[in-house]
Amino acid sequence: MRDYYSITELTREFDISTRTLRFYEDEGLVHPLRRGRTRLFRPSDRHLIKQILRGKRLGFSINEIREIIHIYKEPPGEVGQLKLMIRRIEEKREELRQKRRDIEETLGELDQAEESCVERLAELGVNT
Repeated sequence: MRDYYSITELTREFDISTRTLRFYEDEGLVHPLRRGRTRLFRPSDRHLIKQILRGKRLGFSINEIREIIHIYKEPPGEVGQLKLMIRRIEEKREELRQKRRDIEETLGELDQAEESCVERLAELGVNT
């Protein structure tokens, strides 16, 4: 295992910008070492970046990700983090289920609107 990763190595590995990594640093999510203007990321920072990106893919906000990360570092530690993660996953799952219901409803309304247009065109003697 390596001692440090450069910002360039991590941006390439995770296909993200340097600006993104600096943002995560500004948000207090990662804490690279500084040698002058050079940032040196530890393996733990690399792991956190991986977890942050996973959280983003799952739809979590930066604040939610921060909360999950910070609860791991303080009591109740990993157990608390895992329980919080389960709660957040269920909340996110319910949000997505609601979005799915909303989309299905909208698609139904679009089908009805299209059907009305086709019927009216037929009444006017226009083929579609």
